[in-house]
Amino acid sequence: MENHTDMENNTEEKLHHCPECLKDFEKESSLVMHLKNHKKEKIHQCSVCFKNFTTKYKLERHTKVHTGEKPYICVVCLKVCSEKSNLLSHLRIHTGEKPHKCSVCPKAFSRKSDLIIHTRIHTGEKPYHCPVCEKEFSGKTNLTTHMKTHTQEKNYQCLQCLKLFSQKVSLVTHMRIHTGEKPHHCFECFKDFTRKSDLVRHMRVHTGEKPYQCSKCVKMFSQKSHLVKHLMAHKKETI
Repeated sequence: MENHTDMENNTEEKLHHCPECLKDFEKESSLVMHLKNHKKEKIHQCSVCFKNFTTKYKLERHTKVHTGEKPYICVVCLKVCSEKSNLLSHLRIHTGEKPHKCSVCPKAFSRKSDLIIHTRIHTGEKPYHCPVCEKEFSGKTNLTTHMKTHTQEKNYQCLQCLKLFSQKVSLVTHMRIHTGEKPHHCFECFKDFTRKSDLVRHMRVHTGEKPYQCSKCVKMFSQKSHLVKHLMAHKKETI
């Protein structure tokens, strides 16, 4: 007989995600029926930006974008949110709760949307396409950042060396070259890093995590560059 944990894992593997609202369904047929709700006629229109919605509730929720109304307050840091669901998600920053667990690797997330984006590392899914060069991305933010390479839009400038950046976060990271700041610390070996991504990659030395999987032979790697190099070996074998 399967134990309780195995049953939970099997149930999680069978979940079907709605790409519109991220709701989960155990049966594919239930997801198909649910998707019809998103295709309903949008008769409720925003008087400010003229965006249309299927229900009055969704319209009322949207109008808060224009009014700036944020009635939900975090009792810990006093941050205000426009939606109750956003507040609940925010509170996990303080509690450290990460209820959304990856079924492939030990990683867990506080938000369901972050888990869905993360699973694309394992599945290789890249649903966001650049309309200019047709490059594919696993996350919408990655596509947005990439699009600026085509528009050449760089509004953030370093006051030290006058280098321009398309994102504020890129400028902040770049400034650490001048200041020598390394704010990301490894609590295992106390090594410091300028970028969070470098710390995340370094931590895999301690955890043994290998999130990049070869689709050809199922071999796993701790770094994406190692997977790319490995895939080239498969490519040579087929020539």
